[in-house]
Amino acid sequence: MVAAVAARGAGMDWAMAGLEPGAFWAAMAVTLFAGFVKGAVGFAMPLIMVSAFNGFLPPELAVAGLILPTLITNLSQATRQGLGPAWGSVLAYRRFLIATVVFIVISAPFLTVIPRMAYLLLLGVPVTVFAALQLIGVPLALPLRQRARAEWGLGVLGGLFGGISGIWGPPLLVYLLSIGAGKQEMVRVQGVVFLIGAVALLAAHLRTGVADGASLGFSAALVVPAMLGMAIGYRVQDRLDQARFRRWTQGLLVLTGLNLVRQAVM
Repeated sequence: MVAAVAARGAGMDWAMAGLEPGAFWAAMAVTLFAGFVKGAVGFAMPLIMVSAFNGFLPPELAVAGLILPTLITNLSQATRQGLGPAWGSVLAYRRFLIATVVFIVISAPFLTVIPRMAYLLLLGVPVTVFAALQLIGVPLALPLRQRARAEWGLGVLGGLFGGISGIWGPPLLVYLLSIGAGKQEMVRVQGVVFLIGAVALLAAHLRTGVADGASLGFSAALVVPAMLGMAIGYRVQDRLDQARFRRWTQGLLVLTGLNLVRQAVM
């Protein structure tokens, strides 16, 4: 009996990456909610996780923690309509994907050298502006005279931002809005791009040392609440008015971005 309890404790220690129980369970709760939002609207899980995690986790562990939940949930999202449509999205958005993956690898090593204030502001200011503009109804569609050039450029921007933060969604959303992608296509393409980006992020941070045995154990533990939340979110996506729910989500993202800015300046 004692040996069994000790074994469970050791396993739990491995998953907790040295965190206090309160911090670990707070991270699990945040991930459950973030998974729910992602299941409902197709994005925002890393934004919510990083914003909340930076209040009680080291920046490196905050980024490492979201890697496996991001990878697994995006695999589910990308293939929800089947492998054929997912592969079609890979081909259709190949320029954005290539640029994102290459620049995630290039920018990832800078995570450990960027000051905490700069890191939080780099996340908080663009997220707040992006979400607030959407919330008040300002169109974010870009006039695309050269679709290929815009796809490369926004992919580079997403990759640079993604390597240091684990978040590369806003440039993709702007691009999808700009080309008038439909709801189902937007959700699927986000899943495909985020999935491939998550693989690149994992590979990059295995090299930087941010993703190691302890941090990946913590990240693996977060997969469970992420998938549970996403399953609940899928039901919302299928049954409720998506436009109204998306509007409420944009309001939440404004608060999320403002919280990052608050942490940076305090």
